[in-house]
Parts: sequence; C-alpha cells; structure tokens
Amino acid sequence: MTENTLATVNPNGANARAEETRSGAFFTPRVDIIETEDALWLYADMPGVHAGDIDLRYEKGELILRGKVQPGSPKGHVVFGEFEVGDFYRVFQVHETIDASKIEAEHKNGVLTVRLPKQEAVKPKQVAIKAQA
Repeated sequence: MTENTLATVNPNGANARAEETRSGAFFTPRVDIIETEDALWLYADMPGVHAGDIDLRYEKGELILRGKVQPGSPKGHVVFGEFEVGDFYRVFQVHETIDASKIEAEHKNGVLTVRLPKQEAVKPKQVAIKAQA
C-alpha cells in the first residue's frame, strides 16, 4: 500500500552526491518509508543539518523537503572529507488517503522523522460477527 500512498517524484533517491539542476546543485537525502496500520513514517537521513535549516511543506498534494547543509568547522586539518555543503531537495506525492492536516515532523540525531497519518476511513477496521444460537 505504500506505493499507492506516498510516491517519490525524484526516482534517483539513492543518489548521494549533488545532482545538477537548472537552478544549481541539490543533494537528495536518503529516505526510508515505513507503513503501519495508522500512518506512514518517513525517515530522512540528514547528518550535520540543523532543524532550522530544514523546510518541510505540504502543498497541492506534495510533501516538499528542502534545506541547506551548512559548512562545518573542523578542528584540525581535513585529511579526507566526503561531507558536502549545499542545498538538499526532495518531493513526494501524497495520496489522498493521508490526512495532510495532521502531518507531524521531528528532527533528532541527524534524522528527520515525518508522521503521515492515514484518514480514519482508510484504517483497517475489525468487523464484529454476531453469532446466533
């Protein structure tokens, strides 16, 4: 059901290096999406990103994730470095079964966690069976 509920607009989600676009280079954060009975959980890996540098919006059926990776201040001479500085951007199409008014997000330990709750009508419901003697 995840494929029908939340789809990435950028099929190159596994791209760890900056991707050139018309307006410059953007990083594509790596994301895991987990489905539970009552919600979808999106986990975006964002090492070194501060919560204030993240912009998460829901607009016109899309969840838009963008922000900036700020330069770090190394305490010594960098011998080898793979962390890059720049903007990141990712867009997901959100299916109408998600209750967009209740989307929540938290940034902790370099991971952005987004809860996308399902609408009440979509959740599985146990149906009671009446037995007659």
